[in-house]
Amino acid sequence: MKQTTPFVITISRQLGSGGAYIGQLLAKKLNIYYADREILSQAAKQLAVLEGELESRDEKLLSFWSSFFHINGFATDYHLPPQMNFPFDGEIFAAEADVIKRIAEERSAVIIGRCGFHILRDYTTHFSIFLHASIPFRSKRVQELYAVSEKEATEMIARNDKARADYIDTFTGKKWTDASQFDLTLNTGKIGIDKSADLILNYLESR
Repeated sequence: MKQTTPFVITISRQLGSGGAYIGQLLAKKLNIYYADREILSQAAKQLAVLEGELESRDEKLLSFWSSFFHINGFATDYHLPPQMNFPFDGEIFAAEADVIKRIAEERSAVIIGRCGFHILRDYTTHFSIFLHASIPFRSKRVQELYAVSEKEATEMIARNDKARADYIDTFTGKKWTDASQFDLTLNTGKIGIDKSADLILNYLESR
């Protein structure tokens, strides 16, 4: 792929499908910037909060009661964690969107998650990828990556899938797993992690 202007690859992924690994591999092979935690870090600076305060809220929505206390500002006899006080979900999304757009305008990069596929949908040099796999495949990887039991891995996957689906639906109005909104979707469980990265590279070369 020959580019004279910055190009961006956004990767939307299911937990355990190999998104971070494939993203890092692509960035290394293409010699471009890899953006994941940096998005969170820059958004935290923009919102004037600690990075740790945003980490538990990354690609997630506040629960109903957290949002209720947050919006109405009720005083209680209990200490509320920072995420109940600030910032709002929409503020986090807006801050991360600003960071993602800035990266896309300044350099070629691989951007992981955070609705990047939607935020950069009108960029002509943007390529959107969606990675998915079966529960057994993802569970095995999660067990290995996080040193958890099969039951814990399955529960993590279920929670993560719901959180990301709700987050994306809220801020894009789209169904997360709708393949029509991505340039390329891959089942990494069937193709293999490394072969999926090679396939993406071949796809980019053909563009």
